[in-house]
Amino acid sequence: MFITKKHIPRRTFLRGAGTMLALPLLDAMVPARTLLAQTAANPRTRFTGIFVPHGMAPGYWVPAKEGAGFEFPMILSPLEPFRDRTVVLSGLWSKSAEPPPGVTGADHWVAAAYLCADKPRKTAGADIYDGTTIDQLIAEKIGQETLLPSMQLGVEDPGANSSNCGEGYSCAYTNSISWSTPTKPLPMEINPQVVFERLFGDGGTAEERAARRQQDRSILDSITKTLARFKVRIGAEDRVRVDEYLGDVREIERRLQIAAKASTEVPTTTPYGVPESFDEHIKLQFDLLALAFRADITRVSTLLYARDLTARVYPESGTTISFHGGSHHAEDPKRIAEYAKLNRYHVAMLAYFIDKLRSTADGDGTLLDHSLILYGSNMGDSNQHLHYDVPHLLLGGASGKLKGGRHLAFPTRTVTTGNLLLSILDLFGVAQDRVGDSTGKLVNL
Repeated sequence: MFITKKHIPRRTFLRGAGTMLALPLLDAMVPARTLLAQTAANPRTRFTGIFVPHGMAPGYWVPAKEGAGFEFPMILSPLEPFRDRTVVLSGLWSKSAEPPPGVTGADHWVAAAYLCADKPRKTAGADIYDGTTIDQLIAEKIGQETLLPSMQLGVEDPGANSSNCGEGYSCAYTNSISWSTPTKPLPMEINPQVVFERLFGDGGTAEERAARRQQDRSILDSITKTLARFKVRIGAEDRVRVDEYLGDVREIERRLQIAAKASTEVPTTTPYGVPESFDEHIKLQFDLLALAFRADITRVSTLLYARDLTARVYPESGTTISFHGGSHHAEDPKRIAEYAKLNRYHVAMLAYFIDKLRSTADGDGTLLDHSLILYGSNMGDSNQHLHYDVPHLLLGGASGKLKGGRHLAFPTRTVTTGNLLLSILDLFGVAQDRVGDSTGKLVNL
């Protein structure tokens, strides 16, 4: 129970010139002597769907033991600190990604199917067709009360060297994992500066934004007086929460300014304002997403780590192999071990986000307690483009609906990824008979 002498609306904003700053949940937003769950300030469950192509190195990601008490394998080891909020799912079958009966060979182009379990129509023309993705179904249910019903983020430029869209498929199927209708893919925003301005105001005209950046001024400068008046209305603990939140906003602005200067002073292949380092880029996107969840600007998001066939190299991973090249390891044990390093690095970036959510208070718990994160891929053994035994993880508490610390192992080619998606919709109260290739819900989720 929260006890406070003052009450302000949950949807309170501080406004300035070109700035509209949403605030995190404060004690003052809860009426005196009222259970949090009985107020509009009751935290909602957030959803994030994260896609990584090319599978994971075989032998390095499936825990040896089922159920609880399993040991995290090498690739998943960065998630050990979050064991109680992690569910590993092995043996899942991306059935819809496989070729029709009688057709040999399997292709890459199923990124768009990740959140709908429907294989895209094979076309390179305008008649694209896939399925409405579960993030958009969830957004229809829980996202209409927020400023942004959903956010679509990416960490790779569609115009970069990964834009080779072949095998008879439109680039639309690799450029987006979020589809509002079967014919409407939603663009994934790769520029953290653009994301920031969507969250906290556009700062006026393009000229005004450029001038502000040149002078290293913060968007928060325009709300200084408003903020001072607001702080008088709240208690000491709330003032600390607000100051911490504003400190996070300013820190992200500082990093965005560094990225913007680097992209203009040194010739790069990345767009203006986008960090050239994957490490800094994805951390900025994750930090912005955590701020959006914290201030209830959005409750639904997707993030595309990379596009199919990407040749990107990740120096921070400890290996110099390219993503797509490394995924074709030719069953060579040494090359598989190298690929596992790359996969582990990607999971370490996920752990960064999970830690951010766990360390952020949200009502009677943390953002991680009140979130559900799906992390997965489109292949099992990427060397042969196999779409069974596909890696998937669930993280978070889903507001008490998901029990962590488990490894759910399914027999090969029996349980489809559509069943998992259908079960996720159920956790969010979205009634759906089927999703893509689903045959029913997961009974033990």
